[in-house]
Amino acid sequence: MQHLRLGVNIDHVATIRNARGGVHPDPIKAAIIAAESGADGITAHLREDRRHITDRDIERLKVEIDLPLNMEMAATEEMLQIALATVPNAACIVPEKRSEVTTEGGLDVVGGKKLLRPIIGKLKDAGIRVSLFIDADEAQIIAAREMEADIIEIHTGRYCDTSGNARAEELLRIQRGAKIAIECGLECHAGHGLSFETVKQIAAITEVVELNIGHFLVGEAIFMGLSGAIMEMRRLMDEARK
Repeated sequence: MQHLRLGVNIDHVATIRNARGGVHPDPIKAAIIAAESGADGITAHLREDRRHITDRDIERLKVEIDLPLNMEMAATEEMLQIALATVPNAACIVPEKRSEVTTEGGLDVVGGKKLLRPIIGKLKDAGIRVSLFIDADEAQIIAAREMEADIIEIHTGRYCDTSGNARAEELLRIQRGAKIAIECGLECHAGHGLSFETVKQIAAITEVVELNIGHFLVGEAIFMGLSGAIMEMRRLMDEARK
């Protein structure tokens, strides 16, 4: 059985901290708990408006956490310079709008080649693996290969937000997208909105080697503790992969 990696996104621990100011709860402490509870990596999104993760959080994660750091970032010069200064294991380029509550869909790689190409090149030159957060669309996946990305992360939000036939159709799209990614020589990750209810069918897609999950785990931590939530997610992922 191929081990399916779990990247734990700690953004919303920082959201709770920022609601009152101060230092509690500390997202770095959450990352330590995640490492002790079966996580294989830590994901954090440094947004332009700094609504949750801050520059200092990124600096501390790189220094204080032994797990690989996946830094989510917009394709801007500011974020590029922070990534180059921090040198995370991976930089996942995501679409970002100030007005959105959370990331609403995949990156338009097809329409954004001119902007993305130099940013991807500089990240790769610094030894940072480049991931593109995209929908399970063949044209976008092929464009990611043309941009010489290392990884795609398939957006699973629509799959999680639908039910019945609509969910089944979205699952088929994700399965096909993962196969296309492997054929293109891309490593395939998936994430966004995954929960105990929705994770197993995505985890069963053998082409997917990593899931990134955050909001649900932080929310479920209220009821069963962060360690308990992560260990249960890990159990469901392993069960699905068997």
